[in-house]
Amino acid sequence: MQSINTRAAILSVVIFFVLMAVWEFANQAPVAKKAVTEYEILMGGSEPQARVPNPSDVAILAYEELSQPFYDKGPNDKGIGLQMLYSLQRVAIGYLLAALIAIPLGFLIGMSPLMSKALDPFIQVLKPISPLAWMPLALFILKDSEISSVFVIFICSIWPMLINTAFGVGSVKRDYINVARTHELGRLRTAFLVILPAAAPTILTGMRISIGIAWLVIVAAEMLVGGTGVGYYVWNEWNNLDLTSVVFSILMIGVVGMILDLMLARATKLVEYVE
Repeated sequence: MQSINTRAAILSVVIFFVLMAVWEFANQAPVAKKAVTEYEILMGGSEPQARVPNPSDVAILAYEELSQPFYDKGPNDKGIGLQMLYSLQRVAIGYLLAALIAIPLGFLIGMSPLMSKALDPFIQVLKPISPLAWMPLALFILKDSEISSVFVIFICSIWPMLINTAFGVGSVKRDYINVARTHELGRLRTAFLVILPAAAPTILTGMRISIGIAWLVIVAAEMLVGGTGVGYYVWNEWNNLDLTSVVFSILMIGVVGMILDLMLARATKLVEYVE
């Protein structure tokens, strides 16, 4: 009898090919063939075309781009791999800075009811603010689009990690802490030897949520500030009216996001324990 993982993999492949077939058929439909934008009319376009490229066109471009992903032919012509590396570097810096602050502060909030009540109003006010709303202020103060992008990643990554860390630490069973006190462990050793292992799955869940948000936000941030990165790549290809490259880059963003999520999901499984 096939395992559920094998059946799920087969079903995923079937769904993929069905979606590709629907995409191809929709593009060949008469309505799609007649579609034309106002921009094409103004530019004097004589041959109306389908607005979305065929899957085969995207596949051909993907092969070409992935054959040489790190080429650099100037500011506006860099390979998708190089653009991804720029984005991943910004995400990594902002994400790690957020972790360095969110996790210790989450421990403090989770272990101290006083600090939890004192800091809760600030968290509740700052948490709902869209990360991109900080971009104009960051650009004005920091005077650098690169650092501003990192700051936006930092500000969007910090809240899930902070809240999940505080929740995980606060949810550790009192029995564990009482045992640590019985062995006369200090607060610092209790935090590292007892609370951290017990709260690790919840902390890593927060980190997993944060990496997904960070990857979403960096694309939008790079569209705003330009220069380099996968967000700029998408926007630049749109300005060049190369929709095949736009679709290809969207798919690549999704694949990289999935890989980042799988990495954190695997790390979460490694620290899970059964009581």
